[in-house]
Amino acid sequence: MKNKFSDEPATDRRRIRAAMERLAIAGLLFVAIGLVAPFASMGNLTLMLIFKWIFAAGAFLYTVARIVGAWGKDESFRVRRLRRMEAWAGIAFCIAAFFWFYNTRRFDGFTLTFKMLNETIIFTLAGALIQIVASWSINSALKKENKG
Repeated sequence: MKNKFSDEPATDRRRIRAAMERLAIAGLLFVAIGLVAPFASMGNLTLMLIFKWIFAAGAFLYTVARIVGAWGKDESFRVRRLRRMEAWAGIAFCIAAFFWFYNTRRFDGFTLTFKMLNETIIFTLAGALIQIVASWSINSALKKENKG
């Protein structure tokens, strides 16, 4: 039984958060690979089918990692709020994956790449912007807390 005044829960939480950071990085790599690959061969619909699944898997991994990483009350309120903001970036990536699957059924042929990826690119850029802002803000907030 754990003593509520010991550091064991905080250590466990840090270990979980580190694992979730690694999982989020893997998810972002899948998102990047899935989004860049269709532009390498625009006419190949088979590759588009494969890479939309890679993109969706990356979006799912990233979102799960950010949601699990945001749990816990071992950090200040501001840092916890910023970690929840990272989870919204994952939700934007999942919406982008949804639009990729949805638009695949609507469009055909060569215009598929441009019309189909329109919403996907927009939501991916929105998620990336949220992620960048949240990362910088978390880094800044943690530096301020460690100084004081």
